[in-house]
Amino acid sequence: MSAEWSWERAREALPVLWDGFQITLLATVLGFALAAALGLVIAIIRRTMPRPIAAPVHAVSEFVRLTPLVVQLLFAYTLFTQFSALQIGIVVPGIHYSSYLAEVYRAGIEAVPAGQWEAARALSLPPTRTWGAVVLPQAIRASLPALGTNAVSMFKDTPFLFAISVVELVTAAQQFGARNFAYLESITMAGVFFLVASYPTSVLIRRLEKRLAYY
Repeated sequence: MSAEWSWERAREALPVLWDGFQITLLATVLGFALAAALGLVIAIIRRTMPRPIAAPVHAVSEFVRLTPLVVQLLFAYTLFTQFSALQIGIVVPGIHYSSYLAEVYRAGIEAVPAGQWEAARALSLPPTRTWGAVVLPQAIRASLPALGTNAVSMFKDTPFLFAISVVELVTAAQQFGARNFAYLESITMAGVFFLVASYPTSVLIRRLEKRLAYY
C-alpha cells in the first residue's frame, strides 16, 4: 500500500465508489421510510391502545433499540436465508431505527397543547379525524428536526452492512483498496462521499430547527 496520494488511482476508484454509494443511498432511503412509518405506528399504539397491547409493543421496541444493530443484522442474515443481504440491510436498520423514531414521535405528540385535544373532543371529532387532522400534523412538524438527524445517523451507520456482505460505500472502498493497493485514495474518497451527502443535510436540519423555533 502506497502512502503517497495518486490522483490516477483516485479517478479509477470513482466508478466503484459511486456504485457503493448508490447502495448506501438506497439502503438509507428505503430503510428510513420503513423506520418512519413503523415508528409512527409504534408511537400511536403506545398512546392509544390498552396496556396489554401497548406494553409488549413498548418492550419489543426497547429491546430492539438497546441491542446493537450489527448483532441484529447478523442474526437476521443467519435466520432469514430466503431474503437477499440487501433486503435484510434495508429492513433490519429500518426496524432498528423505528424504535428511535417512536420516541421522537412520542415527544412530538406530547408537545401538542392540551387545548388542541380538548377542542377536538368539544367538536366531537372521531379519533381518526382527531389524529389525522389535529394531532399528527403538529406532532410531525415538531419532530422534523429530530427525524432529519436520525436519517443522517442511519446514513452513517450503513457501513455496518459489511457484516452481511452488502457492498456499500465503505466496503466498496476497502475492496478497491485491496485490489489496487490504494487504501489511502479509496477510503479518503469514501469519507468525502459521506461528507458531501451529510453536510448539506445537517445544515438544512439546523435551519429547519431554527425556523420552527419561531412558530
